[in-house]
Amino acid sequence: MRLYQMADAVRYGLMNTEELRETFLLEGMFEVGEIEFAYVDLDRTVIGSAVPVSEELTLETEPELRAEYFLERRELGVLNVGGAGLVVVDGKSFEVGKLDCLYVGRGSRVVTFSSKNVNDPAYFYLLSYPAHAEYPTAMAKFADLQGLQLGAAETCNKRTIYKAIYKDGINSCQLVMGFTLLEPGSNWNTMPPHTHMRRSEVYFYFDVDPAHRVLHLMGPPDATSHLGRVCTSSASLA
Repeated sequence: MRLYQMADAVRYGLMNTEELRETFLLEGMFEVGEIEFAYVDLDRTVIGSAVPVSEELTLETEPELRAEYFLERRELGVLNVGGAGLVVVDGKSFEVGKLDCLYVGRGSRVVTFSSKNVNDPAYFYLLSYPAHAEYPTAMAKFADLQGLQLGAAETCNKRTIYKAIYKDGINSCQLVMGFTLLEPGSNWNTMPPHTHMRRSEVYFYFDVDPAHRVLHLMGPPDATSHLGRVCTSSASLA
């Protein structure tokens, strides 16, 4: 489990590009046949990935969590961005297709991940936060989600937001999870620029053409910095 420490407003302004990338950009995820984790001190966020192929992968606790099992005091969101997969939670099976989202509640002891087709494996994005209350494990199928359309083609930000884990969807303790799909020709996924003072936010990018670029503009309006990335999947911490 890699550890990331966030910068405060003073240190952020003094950081060069390399230091910004080391602090806010999470790389090296989605190793085939592995579960990968990163721990962020801000809100004690755990960001991970699981790519099962020929064998199922089991969610194990990490020494940094000081827990008997991973979800002893945490909750977990799982978003599949690959082929059809299967997640088993304490003996109950959930078929998770592409863009399906599964919420796994606090207290769940045994969680495993597998793929239906080794030639088209599932790519599970994992996001976990501490939880002080228990909510039942539940699934949100992509076909059942009601998308919210925002933006316009004229401003290159026409997009549809799909909410899965939130107050009017799957109930959770702290975790909020969903995804945004951009329309062809649109580039901006969070317009207008904004911040959330009451929660941290993690951006995960997937299905990005290798010839394209991901650009994050960061900082106050009068002193922005940027993060650039050439990739098919990465996460940025905000």
